[in-house]
Amino acid sequence: MAVLFADISGSTRLFESVGDAVARRIETEWLAQIRALLPRFGGRLIKSVGDEVMCVFPSADQGVLAASAMHAEVTANPPAGNAIALHMGLHWGEVVEEDGDVFGDTVNIAAYLTDVASREQIAVTEHTFSKLSDPLKFVVRPVFRTILKGQTTEVIIYHVLWRTDQADLTDSYFAEGAKQLIPSDSGGLLLTYRDKWLHLNHQKTRATLGRHSSCDLTILDRTASRQHARIELQSMSFYVVDESVNGTFVIIDDKPEVHVLRRELRLEGSGKISLGNSFSRNPTEVIAFSRDRRSFYRN
Repeated sequence: MAVLFADISGSTRLFESVGDAVARRIETEWLAQIRALLPRFGGRLIKSVGDEVMCVFPSADQGVLAASAMHAEVTANPPAGNAIALHMGLHWGEVVEEDGDVFGDTVNIAAYLTDVASREQIAVTEHTFSKLSDPLKFVVRPVFRTILKGQTTEVIIYHVLWRTDQADLTDSYFAEGAKQLIPSDSGGLLLTYRDKWLHLNHQKTRATLGRHSSCDLTILDRTASRQHARIELQSMSFYVVDESVNGTFVIIDDKPEVHVLRRELRLEGSGKISLGNSFSRNPTEVIAFSRDRRSFYRN
């Protein structure tokens, strides 16, 4: 079957701006919109967690059409009067059904695709593309190449063009040799300090930071503790976890500095980390990080 995950883009920032009560109304109303759409496409809601839903469909075509309808619905009828946008991942394949839930690689890949997809995008795999009817194949375009977990050859990840006025953009992408023009997925969390760099992904999920030589990145600053902090992968997100005396200072995407002391902070986008020294003091020993979700299901 086709497994679809749909998530509200930028929900954390949106919900912080509107408050808990309005955020709950948005979640409730958009879930009602999803439920109302599913029967038209033979779909079934498996579960919802906060602002994310998981659905299944009998065919790849029905999954793509339903995903497109979801985008169109929230655009035309913003839930609770608040404009939102979705990002989605869809994959066709075998699943294991148990107690009303579904499991397996198909589900994992669909979840990965959801993280790959940008605002207002529907990401599908090359295998899913092969299962689409000819009319729907003409409303997708290739985005990048990757090697999915458990596979040995590169596959193409596609983006569904759900807005009808964009359909004419896809014709040239299927020319001979186009595959070589599609960028590969570089993925992961990249940490850079002085002339050193460290790449974290689903194979290397943890790094230690501090003044001691046994740390993965040894920071030359007396304000840093010997074992100051660690960065680790939890589910689909990277977190910096502070274990220090002075705390860890983090700037994400040029937002205000966050002081993390004996707690954890999720790392999104790109930014800078200073161990034990506020950025207001212009520290020289700074770790840069950049984030790309696309690595999680790569070999």
